[in-house]
Amino acid sequence: MRRIIRKQRPAPRLTGISLEEELALLRVELMYGLRVNREAYLRRKVDEREELATQMRARDATSMLAELRGSLERAVQPTVVDLHARRQPVGNQDPEPA
Repeated sequence: MRRIIRKQRPAPRLTGISLEEELALLRVELMYGLRVNREAYLRRKVDEREELATQMRARDATSMLAELRGSLERAVQPTVVDLHARRQPVGNQDPEPA
């Protein structure tokens, strides 16, 4: 692992495996005893990128913005805090006798 990290790598290319991805692939190989085919991984990555680009070209900006807004609203639920319910009564400072 140290050799991989120390090794001077060129800047990540569009179809290359980044250092973070390489470390994640190594982690998968070590943890699960699997062998990851780097060429197949790169092909899958390129295919997913092309598919996403095709989907983006096929849609207009207003529908993409509406979908993004909707997903953000679903992801970030507003937290409502009832301040009156959380407030302690001022006149009742002493603990009640048992």
